[in-house]
Amino acid sequence: MSDPMPIDGRASGQGRVFQTGGDQYIEEHHHHYGAGTGSLLEPQSVGPRPPQGATVPDSVRVPLVGRAPGILRDRADLMERLRAAVTGPGGDVHVLHGLGGCGKTAVAHALFMEAVRDHGRVGLWVNASERISLRAGMLAVAGDRGATTGELAAAAGGQRAAADLVWHYLDHSAQRWLLVLDNADDPTVLEEGGWLRTSPLGTVLVTTRHATSPLWRGAGSARHPVGVLPEADAAQVLCDLAPDAGTIESAQKVARRLGCLPLALTLAGSHLSHQLLESWSMDEYDRKLSEDSTALVDQGAASTGSGQSRHLVGRTWQLSLDALAVQGLPEATTLLRLLSCWAAEPVPLYLLMPVARGEVDFGHLDPPLAPDRVEPALRGLLDHSLIGMVEADGRRCVQAHGVLLDSVAAGVPDARRAALAEVAGRLLEAALPPDEAVPSEIYTGWELLAPHVTQLLRAAPGEWSAGLMVRIARQMQHAGNFAGAARHARYAADVAERSLSEEHSVTLAAHDAEARALLFLARRADAEALHRRIWTTRKRVLGGDHPETLWSCAGLGMSLRLLDRLEEAEQLLRQATAAQRRVLGPDALETFVSRSMLVLTLSALGKREEFDEEARVVEDCERFVPPDHLTALLVRHDYGDGLRALGRYAEAEPVARRVLADRARVQGADHPLALAALSLTARVAHGLGKYDEAIAALEELIERREQVLGSEHLLVIENREWLAEWQARAQAQP
Repeated sequence: MSDPMPIDGRASGQGRVFQTGGDQYIEEHHHHYGAGTGSLLEPQSVGPRPPQGATVPDSVRVPLVGRAPGILRDRADLMERLRAAVTGPGGDVHVLHGLGGCGKTAVAHALFMEAVRDHGRVGLWVNASERISLRAGMLAVAGDRGATTGELAAAAGGQRAAADLVWHYLDHSAQRWLLVLDNADDPTVLEEGGWLRTSPLGTVLVTTRHATSPLWRGAGSARHPVGVLPEADAAQVLCDLAPDAGTIESAQKVARRLGCLPLALTLAGSHLSHQLLESWSMDEYDRKLSEDSTALVDQGAASTGSGQSRHLVGRTWQLSLDALAVQGLPEATTLLRLLSCWAAEPVPLYLLMPVARGEVDFGHLDPPLAPDRVEPALRGLLDHSLIGMVEADGRRCVQAHGVLLDSVAAGVPDARRAALAEVAGRLLEAALPPDEAVPSEIYTGWELLAPHVTQLLRAAPGEWSAGLMVRIARQMQHAGNFAGAARHARYAADVAERSLSEEHSVTLAAHDAEARALLFLARRADAEALHRRIWTTRKRVLGGDHPETLWSCAGLGMSLRLLDRLEEAEQLLRQATAAQRRVLGPDALETFVSRSMLVLTLSALGKREEFDEEARVVEDCERFVPPDHLTALLVRHDYGDGLRALGRYAEAEPVARRVLADRARVQGADHPLALAALSLTARVAHGLGKYDEAIAALEELIERREQVLGSEHLLVIENREWLAEWQARAQAQP
């Protein structure tokens, strides 16, 4: 093939001469930006015609949102700050970040409408969720601000820098503007190409789930967290949408169940207001939510085309998880699924440490979670606002929204539920201290674990989860939360009865924990009946010498002692003590507890010789048990109270003082048993005739018990009666 014939040509001014051979597409663009800006010659394109660009959005002057609230609730402070930015000198970027469904777009929509209507700003709205939609929307913004068709075609076809074109026209806009970049959940979409800039002529507002991107830290940027609504405003949202469905009180119940999440509230209100075949009240809707909150709430979504997933509670989180998977963090899905096995309460980070150390195997889960991937997965969930960092009980925790956890849990494949629940239970078990532990192990944040054990038991009822709940109940009793201990033990017993049997060992253990908590709540008859039932069942199922049977025998004896049925109590406690010595050994903790109860019973019966013989339990316990162990505290306390009951006040005084100091140091001055030790000290002082000291101690006891128990508690009433009697006796002294 011969060389093409040369062509001679000459150009002048702004003319150009091109030479080519064959069939070619030749395009040249000249761009003129008005007076004072000169003209730029874009690089010419020589080659095949560029592909057609992305479809231009129908409008950038109208907010492209699925459903905007008629009234924006709460958000007053945030709106005031944003309003000041829109009406101010400009040049700012404001970032609204938060959990999906928390109402970021609703705030942006309200500001947009107000800026256009009340402040004369040009409102420009761009979907920034993907590169294609962002590029098309921003080029449409350039066209709105005056870019020519040729300039836009060149930018769309790659012949010129698109972002430079857009920001040139924004910088030279004849009107001030507000630009909303909505759903910028992947900040790299804005960062690549330099789409996020500032201009003195306008304000940029970004909505995103990504809370921590370095892109938000630039000059002129301000970040605004957007969370759930206060309960009163959340209830009002429901009433705005469904005013005839019920009272504000009923709406508050629904709002609480939905965690005051704006998206869930909007869908719920829409469902209530658009029912055809049924017409539920707020109360009926609340009852239905207990069955399947995510599925029910999503029934309020209208068909909104391709963007439907952003307007479904059950799908909105998946957008963030998909983005994390694309970023190389598929493990974030596994970690969030693990969190969905627990409650929507703070999760202490120490609960996850066994996973990070490789002590709990996640390799059998899908996707697997290797130890070195726990930290990146956590960071990814934080960055996408799927979880937040909080502090509870002085500990660093993460927390996720309840509706999010509910929808994530609902999306876990059936084949993977059991494996997830097993890992969640093993982590909780590893974090709980043993039932009998030294105090430094007992009072270390176990309260944070209680709601997670409850949720696990609810989601995966069985022997393991019910057993964890029993351990929580026992820890609550150790901490002095007797009402909570009784409640949690009862729940464990109910679940165990349904999922296991009435005679299963876990069921009986739960009832035992409940009965012991009832004793401390002064429900002595209820405790006695429950202890008797447990003892009878354990004798039949386990045999009379089984350690659990003997524990129940001692528990029944303790109940009878508090009911003043002292002879029966002595008989059962002697029976339990003798068998425990034989079966468990004389140095077993259970043996010491039973002997201590027997000491108190003998003192109440006035059996001095038997009391002195059994009081050797104090020395025996000190040889085998650390002095600050709860069992050691119990033995010393009961011995001091026994001395008081026998009128041996001089012997009781040093014991009572030591018990008071130990209880306050180990368990806290306001622990119910520390207050019981203060009561013992006051009564011993009164018995010694130290009336001033006794009255001062009793007055302190009343004041502190009122703070802890309330002025109407039976113990407070009894203490006030003592005070009146003691004061009268003191005044009668010569």
